[in-house]
Amino acid sequence: MSSNPANPANPANPANPANPARTYEYTSAADISLGIQPIKVYDASNHETGETRVIPFDLSKELGLPVEVTATSPNLLASFVRICEKETIRTSANATSQVFYVIRGNGKTFSYKKTVEWNKGDLFVVSSEDSQLMHEANEDAAFYWVHDEPLLRYLGVIPTVEHKFELTHFTKEYMMKEIDILLQDEKSVHKNRLGILLGNKATESYTKTLTHTLWGLYNMLPAGVQQRPHRHNSVALDLCVYASRDEKVYTLMGPELDMNGWVKEPIKCIWKSGSVFTTPPGWWHSHHNEGKEDAWVLPIQDAGILTHMRILDIQFSTACTEL
Repeated sequence: MSSNPANPANPANPANPANPARTYEYTSAADISLGIQPIKVYDASNHETGETRVIPFDLSKELGLPVEVTATSPNLLASFVRICEKETIRTSANATSQVFYVIRGNGKTFSYKKTVEWNKGDLFVVSSEDSQLMHEANEDAAFYWVHDEPLLRYLGVIPTVEHKFELTHFTKEYMMKEIDILLQDEKSVHKNRLGILLGNKATESYTKTLTHTLWGLYNMLPAGVQQRPHRHNSVALDLCVYASRDEKVYTLMGPELDMNGWVKEPIKCIWKSGSVFTTPPGWWHSHHNEGKEDAWVLPIQDAGILTHMRILDIQFSTACTEL
């Protein structure tokens, strides 16, 4: 005898609002379409004027995330932090990893154990141990701040007292010295990416990423060079560190390649110093510099955790060529 599907006493009946159980026909839910990662630009004008404050790059509505979540991608939140001269600001995040890149200015950041003295072009990362920080600017300053709080909110967790890595500070001088070593190799200019992956002692025997969740590339785009397309399953939150103002530096992106290995019917995103743009997961993207000055970009991605999951899947079209 079959049960009455309208019987509210049936514990497997989803019509009973007290019962959380649901079932779905396989093909209707096995590959559902969620909100896609939008291609957006967060302009530098957001951090160039105004009072001391945090300015989140919030795309949660476009992503279809719950209203209580602020996020730039499903796993990460990027923000600008503006600090007026001689002022301070506190930042906090329910995150395992936080990265700060100094867009301009100099000052100090006070963590649980250490003090970081930072200057323009420096980058530092902190773990869950330093969820709350105090920043003090000697002059007008701005950070590019990215952390993995959206991932933790999705999981419904908070970090444990076990932190995964020590506070790590990359000075601009150190990063530029490493870039100079690359430039001494004549073949480097023809590589698809001319930059350094930022790593950490805590990840060097495993993912070789900035932290166990975050990935960062300090990438140079030489004048007169186009870096042919590549793709990956991580979302890239790209800070343009520097580009000339003639709008001759840009990224082309799209889901497919044409028969010549370039992006088919691309969306064009012009680089502007101090601005951020998003690159969707799985999309091919190529970087182009038609100007006379070298350009710089700093993508921060959730590639640490995707590498751990074995699903990053970086693919390259061909080696880069000169324009």
